[in-house]
Amino acid sequence: MAMEIAARLGRFSFGMGDRFAQQGRAQLAACVEALRQGVEITPVWNKSHREHAIVGSRPESVRREADDAVAALAWRGAYFVDADHIRMETVEAFLVACDFFTIDVAESIGRAADAASLDAFCADAGDCGGAFGLTRGQVRRIAEKYLSAVQEAARIYRRIESARGRGQFVTEVSMDETDTPQTPDELLVILAALGREGVPVDTIAPKFSGRFNKGVDYVGDIGQLEREFEADIEAIRQAVSRYGLPARLKLSVHSGSDKFSIYPAIRRVLARTGAGVHVKTAGTTWLEELIGLAEAGGEGLALAKEVYVEAFEHREELCAPYAAVIDMDPSRLPSPEEVVRWDSQRFAAALRHDPQCPDFNPHLRQLLHVGYKVAAKMGERYLALVRACGETVARNVTANLLERHIRPLFLS
Repeated sequence: MAMEIAARLGRFSFGMGDRFAQQGRAQLAACVEALRQGVEITPVWNKSHREHAIVGSRPESVRREADDAVAALAWRGAYFVDADHIRMETVEAFLVACDFFTIDVAESIGRAADAASLDAFCADAGDCGGAFGLTRGQVRRIAEKYLSAVQEAARIYRRIESARGRGQFVTEVSMDETDTPQTPDELLVILAALGREGVPVDTIAPKFSGRFNKGVDYVGDIGQLEREFEADIEAIRQAVSRYGLPARLKLSVHSGSDKFSIYPAIRRVLARTGAGVHVKTAGTTWLEELIGLAEAGGEGLALAKEVYVEAFEHREELCAPYAAVIDMDPSRLPSPEEVVRWDSQRFAAALRHDPQCPDFNPHLRQLLHVGYKVAAKMGERYLALVRACGETVARNVTANLLERHIRPLFLS
């Protein structure tokens, strides 16, 4: 029983962000269809403390959404609710409703660990078997940068374990929200430290090279990313063998939504190595809600335009918290006056992530991606209209996950 729940995450899992907890059934429908086509993907509904604070929701609402979707679609596989990017100061609110915890320790990277802890780790780790050409000196330099972050992850993990019980939740450690990517040799040392701290990590989310901006495609050297991804899998393999970590440990790709250009590379690596992956999306479903509202016409289109106009007027305020993960050029945003004149097709084409469409505007998409605060302030007016346009919205949500994400990664 000790590891039963965590072990059910499976080889492939998909984190499905849903800002307003309205699209659980539409999201799960994509996993149902993938299973019908022969690939099981474990759905994970993820939502962060920041999202809850902006929307005014609580983790229990995500649990209800997930449970309702599973019951409605008679899903028989595993599923999870993720406390996304939690820290010690925010973890308490998630302990009851969640069974997947993404422990974010990026802020502790570079913070000095105490000398005794550093010496003890380096004495145990040595040169990590010389993997990736590591020397004792290199291991120490890596540990100087990351050991404190690992210790913080262990501290948070132990708080969750005390509430949930060992093996009764999935443990993810996230180091992606930082400026500098982790190299495969750094990842190996990080995993060695997690093993020494007794953290049975199930997924690890490093920062990869290149740009993983919210809601738009990857920017960077895809060949380098493919080599890096495969080397990270090798680091995991060695860490599992050497440091007693769970055999199911796999990479997690954060801000994986809409990274269309790297999906073939990830798929090739998975085929070569037999490894698994967790891909986490955030915000994509909210954009599909807006597309669905626009396509519904009438009040739905009017509200979608209203959201854009308000987001445009407050663009600096909305973008500031996400500055590290968006590359939006304000000069390439359409004016509110122009958008107000658009019909349903034009609005949807500008927002939908179809790089082949001449009307697609990635700058508008990034603004609206971070503009969900505008809809949150509308409260029930927004939610009621989403429900009223439910069929159109759900069609877009399901198609987005299945055709643009799941299919290229896992089905074809």
